[in-house]
Amino acid sequence: MAKKLVPEAKQGLANFRAEVAREMGVPFSEYNGDLTSKQCGSVGGEMVKRMVEAYEKNL
Repeated sequence: MAKKLVPEAKQGLANFRAEVAREMGVPFSEYNGDLTSKQCGSVGGEMVKRMVEAYEKNL
């Protein structure tokens, strides 16, 4: 198993995912097996979009 470079990043991403999901109205929790692929993908896509926007602002 690969060593994690920034262990704190896991919790930070989990918090970010929860925030995005809450804003989008997707009921994320510890178990997400009852969500559709579309719901999960939309949250992931929105996360990437926001991360890219934040990066571009800091250029």
